[in-house]
Amino acid sequence: MDLLLFIAVAFALGFKHAYDADHLVAVTAVITRVPKDTRRVILLGLSWAAGHMATAAVITTLLFLSARAVALDLSFLETGVAVMLIVIGVLVLAWEHPKVRSWWRSRVHRHTHDHAGEKHEHHHAHLRRRYGEHGVMVGIGILHGLASNDELLILLLPVLLVTSLSVLLFGVLLFSLGVVAGMTIFAWAVTFPMRRWDAEKVRSAIAVTVAVLSILYGVALLAGYQGFNPFP
Repeated sequence: MDLLLFIAVAFALGFKHAYDADHLVAVTAVITRVPKDTRRVILLGLSWAAGHMATAAVITTLLFLSARAVALDLSFLETGVAVMLIVIGVLVLAWEHPKVRSWWRSRVHRHTHDHAGEKHEHHHAHLRRRYGEHGVMVGIGILHGLASNDELLILLLPVLLVTSLSVLLFGVLLFSLGVVAGMTIFAWAVTFPMRRWDAEKVRSAIAVTVAVLSILYGVALLAGYQGFNPFP
C-alpha cells in the first residue's frame, strides 16, 4: 500500500504540475500553429515534457546529493521564465499580423500533385522548420524544468521521506510521467475547438488571446506574482 500511495501521489503531483499557468500559455502559443494535425500537436506537447523532465531530474538530483546545491539561489530562473513568456507573446502577436504571415507563406514551397486525375496544390515548409518547432518546445520545457520544481521537491524530500538515490529517481520518473500525461491531454484538448469549427478564425482568436495572456502573466511574474495552477 505504501508503494501504491507513493506511485499515485508522485504521478498526481506531476499531472498537477503540468497545469501551471506558465506552462499552459507557453505551450498553447506554439501548438495553435498546427491545430488540425493532432499527432503533431501531441508530439509537440511531448517535446515540451521531455525538456521539462530532463532538467527537473538533474536539478532535483543535485539538490538531493549536495548540501551546497540546496543553498543555491535559482530565483533568476523564474525571471527567465517571465521574460520568455513576454517574448513568446510578442512573437505570436507578430505572427498573427497579416503582413508577417504573408511573408512567411512566400518562403513556403508549393508543389502540385496529380491524384487520380485531379491536381492538388500543397504548401509545406522545410522539414528542418517543422523539427525546429520541437526544438523550441524542448527549450521551453528545459527552462520550465529548471525554474519550477516545488512540487517535486516537496513530494520526494519532506513528504515521502526519500532517503536513497534510487527511490529519488523512481519518484522523478513517476512525477515526469504525470507531467507527460497532463500536458498531452491539455495539448489535445486545447486544439479541439480549432479542429471542430472554423479552424482559422478560432485558431487566430485563441492565439491572440493566449499571446496577450502570456505577456500579462510574464509581467505579473516579474512584479512578484507567485503563479497560478487550477488544481488545489
